[in-house]
Amino acid sequence: MTSAFNHPLARDAKVWETSGTVGPVGRILVIITTLQLDKTHKSYKADKVERLSDAAKAWVLEHALEASDFLLINRPKDWD
Repeated sequence: MTSAFNHPLARDAKVWETSGTVGPVGRILVIITTLQLDKTHKSYKADKVERLSDAAKAWVLEHALEASDFLLINRPKDWD
């Protein structure tokens, strides 16, 4: 059973299996956030993105059998 990733800056998170054609199947923690992730955007807040990234890295290290990496994404409704 997957342990939940919880953080105030994360709106949702789930471990997904990757299925690339080049390498073996892996597992990745996908974190949805409302933070601006584009460093060139005027609303980008490096300290908050770093806090969320650091928490995700710590979670992955603690739950290495559940996921080997993480990915931060914006909510799909925020996509242009």
